[in-house]
Amino acid sequence: MKSSLEDTLLSAIRAIPDYPKPGIMFRDITTLLGNARAFRRAIDELVHPYAGTKVDKVAGIEARGFILGGAIAHQLSSGFIPIRKKGKLPHETVRVAYSLEYGLDEMEMHKDAVAAGEKVILVDDLIATGGTADGAVRLLRQMGADIVAACFIIDLPELGGRRKLEALDVPVRTLVAYEGH
Repeated sequence: MKSSLEDTLLSAIRAIPDYPKPGIMFRDITTLLGNARAFRRAIDELVHPYAGTKVDKVAGIEARGFILGGAIAHQLSSGFIPIRKKGKLPHETVRVAYSLEYGLDEMEMHKDAVAAGEKVILVDDLIATGGTADGAVRLLRQMGADIVAACFIIDLPELGGRRKLEALDVPVRTLVAYEGH
């Protein structure tokens, strides 16, 4: 039996079959973001384990990680770090290449976004294969960040992303899992 939280979140997440290509079931959180109760519950649940602890920054992965990460940073009275696709930030940046399902991409953050030793929580909407999150972890660690956790609303466990981050000694917090994504 699912918990009230899981029911609330699952009912607020739209599933779109065959997007962006045939065979993929896309989990769209824009419907969750538009549902005030579900959005509040998700943010509260992601914040809860870290409330009252020292978290210097929350790093959000473009783009849905910006929405979630900004709300989490606000709740924790922390700063926010945008992690963006290459070429989107206006100041001096540091960059990392990371693997996608079909190729490579690059992400970057401002060079002065995090100081060595700062405690950071990484946030995005979904963890699947973990390629993007792995790249973000490497980017943050390159600058000396102490990654407290990686938080996601959705986990697609059979794709192995959670295991990939845990192998890097990054605790992972997710709210709902979709078996057979």
